[in-house]
Amino acid sequence: MTKPLEGKIAVVTGAGNGIGRASALRFSADGATLALLDLDKSAVEGVAAEVKAAGGKALPLALDCSNADQIVAAFAAIRKELGKPDILLNNVGQSARERMSDFVNSDMAVLDFILDVNLKSCILCSRQVVNDMKERGSGKIINLTSESAVNGSLKTWDYSAAKAGVIGFTRAVARELAPYGINVNAVGPGMTRTRAMDQLPQDLVQKIADAIPARRAGKPEDIANAIAFFASDQSDYVTGQTLLVNGGNWML
Repeated sequence: MTKPLEGKIAVVTGAGNGIGRASALRFSADGATLALLDLDKSAVEGVAAEVKAAGGKALPLALDCSNADQIVAAFAAIRKELGKPDILLNNVGQSARERMSDFVNSDMAVLDFILDVNLKSCILCSRQVVNDMKERGSGKIINLTSESAVNGSLKTWDYSAAKAGVIGFTRAVARELAPYGINVNAVGPGMTRTRAMDQLPQDLVQKIADAIPARRAGKPEDIANAIAFFASDQSDYVTGQTLLVNGGNWML
């Protein structure tokens, strides 16, 4: 039986941990050849080793996905080593974490970092694949936004703004690229068990999880399942959409 992504080349940013890792493993299981991008060299090489141990093919690349020159060089290497990407998952991103603050007390340098890593990276990486996708007449771009983009979480005003920007970017580019057979969609995780969450007080994590209708935090694989749908041919008539994967915590 043919796998749903057989013969496809997929690029995953932020592939070293969490949702990026889970999505990379899912893409590989579905038959895709992978280019894995992450700032953490050892982590991304570890995921590539997992993929290869399971019989897949992966090219690990360590870079800063908010740096335009590094992105251009990385995608040139991908085209040379693997070919032109069919799928791009813009997963890289993070909140301010220990630098979170109320808006009135905020540091604008933190805002620059948040916009760069969450929104600018998404735009820069997308620019590297759209021309090839237009020429081919097909392609899938999946952008990671967040539940915070729509629910206005406290002390994450900068992250909420950046992730809302990802939704706006997704909608505008989806409309522009739809005539060329390119689908652009967004997935918005809610509370998800990633490395960042493991660093929080676990009684706080449990309290938040108990308030979710599903009564649990999401797993990276829960998010990867939604991403896999948008990467597959099953989503060919779906574009410009944002799917929240959050156990019913917030609904559009």
